[in-house]
Amino acid sequence: MEETKKNDGMKKGIIYTFIGAVLWGFSGTCGQYLFGNQQISPGFVTVVRMLFSGVLLLLFSFIKQPEEVKAMWKEKKTIIHLILYSIFGLAFSQYSYLTTISYSNAGTATVLQYLGPVLIMIYACICGRRLPSMKEFIAILLAVFGTFLLATHGNPSNMVLSKQGLSWGLLSAVGLLIYTVAAGNLIQRWGSFIVLGYAMIFGGIFMAIGTRVWTTPIQWNQNVILGLIAISVLGTAISYTLYLQGVHLLGSVKASLIASVEPVSATVISAVWLHTVFGGVDIIGFICIMITVFLLTKQ
Repeated sequence: MEETKKNDGMKKGIIYTFIGAVLWGFSGTCGQYLFGNQQISPGFVTVVRMLFSGVLLLLFSFIKQPEEVKAMWKEKKTIIHLILYSIFGLAFSQYSYLTTISYSNAGTATVLQYLGPVLIMIYACICGRRLPSMKEFIAILLAVFGTFLLATHGNPSNMVLSKQGLSWGLLSAVGLLIYTVAAGNLIQRWGSFIVLGYAMIFGGIFMAIGTRVWTTPIQWNQNVILGLIAISVLGTAISYTLYLQGVHLLGSVKASLIASVEPVSATVISAVWLHTVFGGVDIIGFICIMITVFLLTKQ
């Protein structure tokens, strides 16, 4: 009986994590559609995504943990930490990722962001004052080689990926590093939903002021509204909820491996829906970078 319950939990965890990762990939493709077909700016999408999903996550947290949602405000240091994390971690990560999409495509942007685990590993080595292990060193080489293939298709004199796309893609990986490391004990102490809810709202407000989002000209239509809802609800609030539930049922290592389907889903959806063309060299570059995730998460 106990074994059956455990297996059911594993199956649910796999399904939740897989769907959450696919929705993340789908939201990236929705961003590509809004940038390319509706001329919406990455800054505007970042603000809407963060504020809308932040409100949803915080409402969910308030229903589940009303006392914790209010208790956070009683600690000044916690609020300062949360605001800094919101701006330099979450907002920077979201904006750089969406900007990369605007200069390239959803598949390439998602794969470049997945260089983040390599940067996290290098950061851990520096903090631990140690050299990378052989497995980690191979991961670094694969990450560099994969990025080289995506940017040049193997010819150093020929930049296939625009300089802006490559630069913002690398910044999105740095953003993932900051977003992961800067959380500190916030999530461990207060829970993912409360921290993400507040961080999304604080970060969204900062981005709104920084980009003067109210001056952005928008040609509102049904497709724009549906695209923004898909990114905010499906690609952020629901996907995070499913992924975190998957982590709870499977553990972080297994969940992160399953979540690696995100760049695959972004690439496939982008190719099928928006007819984005990916060559053989692109796919090899994708594979090289994704192998690094498996190497760094494998126990």
